[in-house]
Amino acid sequence: MMAARKQNPKDIRVTDWMTEAVLAVETFDSIAIARQLMAKHRINQLPVLDNDRLIGIVTDRDIRDAYPTSMMIDRAEEIDRFAEKITVEEVMTHDVFIVRPETPLATAVGLLRRHRIGSLPVLKNGQLVGIITRSDILDFVLSRSRKRAPKAPRKPAKSPQASKNKKP
Repeated sequence: MMAARKQNPKDIRVTDWMTEAVLAVETFDSIAIARQLMAKHRINQLPVLDNDRLIGIVTDRDIRDAYPTSMMIDRAEEIDRFAEKITVEEVMTHDVFIVRPETPLATAVGLLRRHRIGSLPVLKNGQLVGIITRSDILDFVLSRSRKRAPKAPRKPAKSPQASKNKKP
């Protein structure tokens, strides 16, 4: 009986392990909306779009750092009003490292590690088509096979408020 041939690790691409159903926010969304999305979907970062173009990324740390100090603990309503006034654009990171679907997974891992970041948006022809995160890398490490089962591609999901808040 022949042993199954292992795939060469250099042949494994970002597209094989990225998350295709990407939640994203728009620049004008509030940090309250971004925080709710992150909590609901148990994620730590959201790409930031402007007219479907990636212009930044906002992380749970960016949002945490933007909130008033814990000294205001008895002022929950005031803190909520504050968070609704601050936009994602005011706290996001503008210079974002990106990868392409055909980027070797090892290259993406190197970027995540070297820059101490949690995710890399995946762009194809300027469009956001996925995101590769530390969790995706851990899934790869823990897998017995070298590729994920194919998934149907999905368009990036925007925040629920994005269509309501669209500026004219």
